Amino acid sequence: MNIFNKTRLLFSFFLTIISFCAYSQANVFKVTLDAGHGDHDFGAVYSGRIEKNIALAIVLKVGKILESSPNVDVIYTRKTDVFIDLVERANIANRANSNIFVSIHCNANKNTAADGTETYVMGLSKVASNLEAAKKENSVITLEKDYKRKYEGYDPNSPESMIGMTLMQEEYLDNSISLATKIEDNFDRLGKKLRQGGVKQAPFMVLHKAYMPRVLVETGFVSNPTEGNILNSEEGQNDIAKAIADAILSYKSEYFGSGIPEMSDVRPAKDTSTPKKAKPAEPSAAAKNAVKGTFYKVQLIASIKKTTLEPKNFKGLKNVTMLYENNVYKYFYQETSDYEAAKKFLQEAKSKGYGAAFLTATKDGEKISIQDATK
Repeated sequence: MNIFNKTRLLFSFFLTIISFCAYSQANVFKVTLDAGHGDHDFGAVYSGRIEKNIALAIVLKVGKILESSPNVDVIYTRKTDVFIDLVERANIANRANSNIFVSIHCNANKNTAADGTETYVMGLSKVASNLEAAKKENSVITLEKDYKRKYEGYDPNSPESMIGMTLMQEEYLDNSISLATKIEDNFDRLGKKLRQGGVKQAPFMVLHKAYMPRVLVETGFVSNPTEGNILNSEEGQNDIAKAIADAILSYKSEYFGSGIPEMSDVRPAKDTSTPKKAKPAEPSAAAKNAVKGTFYKVQLIASIKKTTLEPKNFKGLKNVTMLYENNVYKYFYQETSDYEAAKKFLQEAKSKGYGAAFLTATKDGEKISIQDATK
């Protein structure tokens, strides 16, 4: 082989390596895990059960599971007993350009019978219990230096004051709800160990500045003796961590992966009961009236408020449609049966500033995964 051919071969080899590395980096799913509280901020404390320690233990366990999964990069706001400002926790995720942000906490109540998990998305809920939860977590800012200057115009004792601040939660609301739902569904599968409390909205400061889908998980009540002991135990923390990690991997698979649900390598106990024969699902009213075929749309945003379908309200984009579903308004750009055209529409939406936009697919009016649609 002459020197010219050797040089060409080496050049091709290096191009392949560079391309592979670039592809691998582009396909890395970044998760920022945030253990609530830390150092002089103990969080809720009941009978030796300390929120800051439990939250950190669960986060480290979640991180260990995720780190063993391919193409997942885990970023921690803290891995030790240190205090991190609320806004800095969000900034850590922003600087890493994370795909999702998950903040983990424990709940508490003067009523020691209160129990159950809750997973929150960012929102301006007026439900008293949700605002109370946000007020409790947001009060941490008073432990920060110069908090009045840093959070000018915000009163931690009145979460409603966040209404006057610039919010970006609407752009990521749909994805946040999807992640939160997966987490709560997995908690539900833990059975009697933890009561699943549901997905809720509240104005949490730690979620406010994170510009990506994000959730805050209240893993249970340390004030409840039974539930608190589960939270404080190695077995309980392992169960909770696996539920959260599997939900994150499921979310990654749905929005960034192959469409095949990913699970951590832990097998549940074998179910020896006789399986019941499932009844075929009835098609929805929308599906009955839908045009037959597979179609793609670009979901721009999900919002709790209704917006007039005019280009000026969507950064100049035309052909925007709206769907009201699960108390959320979803806004879509274009509709096509051509997957390649759909990808171009997605890039167009992103170039207009809709960085969290993603493709959705329907078949005969029923929602399906992109992976199923492209088969």
